Amino acid sequence: MPISKRRPAARTARVATLTAILTAILALAAVPARAIVGGTEAPAGGAVMVLSSKGGVCTGVVLAPDTVLTAGHCLADAKEHRVHFRDPAGAPVLIDVAAQALHPGYDAGAAASRRRSVDLALLRTSTPLPGRFAPVTLSAAPARAGETLTLAGYGAAKPGDPRSTGTYRSLGLPVIEPYGPSRILVWLKGAGGGACQGDSGGPIAGPDGAVLALSAWIGGACGGLTQGVLVGPQRGWIDRVLGGWDRTARWAE
Repeated sequence: MPISKRRPAARTARVATLTAILTAILALAAVPARAIVGGTEAPAGGAVMVLSSKGGVCTGVVLAPDTVLTAGHCLADAKEHRVHFRDPAGAPVLIDVAAQALHPGYDAGAAASRRRSVDLALLRTSTPLPGRFAPVTLSAAPARAGETLTLAGYGAAKPGDPRSTGTYRSLGLPVIEPYGPSRILVWLKGAGGGACQGDSGGPIAGPDGAVLALSAWIGGACGGLTQGVLVGPQRGWIDRVLGGWDRTARWAE
């Protein structure tokens, strides 16, 4: 009988997923990479990359050996994701995602319509990350206008240039309040730079190194206004999801 050369749908979809993710990895390796417009290279510590089946790139912070917190829109834009990092020899490593949870308060259309959105998501990897990715400490401390927080991520150093993505960099920026104090958001803006594509889900940390917020949105061009989602007000949700996975987050007291 004639043998069909058509691939099964599931296999075709998986091939397309891996192709998109591998394309993203190749883009990261195409040229010497930088991240955070105006930032300087920093140790990754508890930060990894989150790649989507559509080729999207985000940053995420490690809460447990197999648990990562990132921006909600990083998981909402595609059905399949992988956690990405490089081994000590510089070779790319991809780890499958076994479970994920999008914050119930996430609203994909919030930015365009000025609605409230809690842009956070959690994911659990199929295997533990290497021990060098130590879990971060989260903080429920408020962000005060004028204080300097540290923004970090794997995002692009040049707007619109995905090849400048892939190296973890950080930058100190002051807190501002362009729309008045917020109970769930923080805004950073300074002359030195700011976040860009790929920095979503990256940590915004206080002087003690504890993570107060995660980057979620940039206003206008890269390097300008950076908006983050405070993690303190979402402690109940974070702890509930992690408890269901038999995991815990480290909180500063």
